[in-house]
Amino acid sequence: MTRKYKTDWNLKKLFYTSIKDTKIENDMAKGERATEVFATEYRADKSWLKNPKALAKALTAYERLYVESSSAPILYASYRKELNADDKQAEALMNRLDERYTKSGNKLVFFMLELAKVPNSVQKRFLKSPELAKYNYFLKKLFENAKHDLSEKEEKILSLMGDVSHGRWVQAVENIVHMAEVSFGGKKIPVSEATEMLRNLPKTKRHALHVSIMKVLRNIAPMAESELNAIIARKKITDELRGFEEPFDATIIGYENEQKSVLAMVEAVSERFDIARRFYKTKANLMGEKKLTYADRGAPVGVIKKKISFEQATSIVHDAFYALHPRYAEIFERLLLNSQVDVYPKKGKSGGAFCSGAVSSPTMVLLNYVDNVNSLMTLAHEMGHAIHTERSKKQQPIYQDYSTAVAETASTFFEQVAFDALTDLLSEKERLIVAHDHLQDDVATIFRQISLFNFERDLHSAVRSKGLVPKEEIAKFMNKHMSSYLGKSVSLTEDDGYSFVYWSHIRRFFYVYSYAYGKLISRALYARVKKDASYIEKVDAFLSAGGSASPEDIFATCGLDVRSQDFFKEGLVDIENDLVELEHSTKKRKK
Repeated sequence: MTRKYKTDWNLKKLFYTSIKDTKIENDMAKGERATEVFATEYRADKSWLKNPKALAKALTAYERLYVESSSAPILYASYRKELNADDKQAEALMNRLDERYTKSGNKLVFFMLELAKVPNSVQKRFLKSPELAKYNYFLKKLFENAKHDLSEKEEKILSLMGDVSHGRWVQAVENIVHMAEVSFGGKKIPVSEATEMLRNLPKTKRHALHVSIMKVLRNIAPMAESELNAIIARKKITDELRGFEEPFDATIIGYENEQKSVLAMVEAVSERFDIARRFYKTKANLMGEKKLTYADRGAPVGVIKKKISFEQATSIVHDAFYALHPRYAEIFERLLLNSQVDVYPKKGKSGGAFCSGAVSSPTMVLLNYVDNVNSLMTLAHEMGHAIHTERSKKQQPIYQDYSTAVAETASTFFEQVAFDALTDLLSEKERLIVAHDHLQDDVATIFRQISLFNFERDLHSAVRSKGLVPKEEIAKFMNKHMSSYLGKSVSLTEDDGYSFVYWSHIRRFFYVYSYAYGKLISRALYARVKKDASYIEKVDAFLSAGGSASPEDIFATCGLDVRSQDFFKEGLVDIENDLVELEHSTKKRKK
């Protein structure tokens, strides 16, 4: 039986009736009062710094704030803005609420800082206490990272200055890029729109538009040069204050990873850039070209004319998820029936797709579904995030949020499930196209992101040693690292290096490793499920773990040793096997 799914968010039902709903202020005030009460009580009575029973009581109260200090007001404003970029009321509300959340949150800074600094003897007693058993990982992590904490006043200053010394620099360049235009088809179009159009244009138009885009970015480069040097210099200062030795340390620790595990993965991927280079050689063959340009790297190698309606896509994805376990199909259906998925493009709506959730708030998914294969894969990907978020709600509030390092594992796992279900419905010619597209996505997610991680290492090192890196040198760094994975089959021009101007990833320092990390692990999980269907219960243990342990320990429960470089090498060989199949299919088509 076909279910009648809702295709629009119902924010009135799920959040508030309007921007003027008095419940918004009531919820904010309730959270602020709860925070004030907590801060007053535990600043006055410091027995929780010595006594396990008192600390258990304090942590229970602290955890209750996750529910009482609801994120629903700012999420509501944010979701309204996602549906309508011109919603100035929502934007104004977001700005007002953001300031209030920051001020309220700063009242709790003392609690974490003072707890983190208790003597080692007290730390050991807390970690061994049965009364604190359910907070063991939380405390262990807090104590391990205490050496990077500053004083309460210093932490508040950094919190308040973070936006103006980083965020607003980034926003300034983003605004300039968004306002920039290029000429195309006899009219001016925004650069952001032009970059979205590139991949699906015919070769001549694609190349011409790419050249125009890069010229515009080169003109903006002086501003981006100042921005990047400023925010990287700021990071250098904060890293020195906090005692981080490497520029990537703060990100890795923030994502609860072990440096050894991450660097083992980075090294393993970097050593196998030959896989990516072979892929682009094969892509050039499929496109009938001796060499590709930078603009061609994401170009299609064929067209799948098959239209896949949203009704068909939901049926395919639902059944694929159900085959894994009915619980995943149940979550999929529940979100669609409860108006938690906004499906189709609309005027003013944000592009792309995302999944968003928080403690005591509904899990929300935004799509821009357009009846094609990519849209189906995006549906599976974002619903993978949603399943991860929903399963993590089994955890107590303090552990419901999961590390960024594992976020892509669930989404790409469920994407792979849908991919296999989809290929069964395609012709041989269509399967070749989707096999190429799927492998291209792996290359972009793993090899491209690690080449960017390596670029960031070079750039941060240069800023730290020289004080200033000019735009020309930043562009050379970019081309050097893009060439490392693209290989000789893709030619780069001097202007191509100026992609650093608009590439937002490098403003979220070193987070790109999480894409490759998550993707390689998801492939390993899926390979094991295909060999043994009962392994899905181990996958579910990961999906339900939230942030209750480190990524390394969570995956150890699945039988994966992600501390070992051999594990990542195994995943890379798996990708190479897919490439060999694509190479074989390409040669077969040529005959």
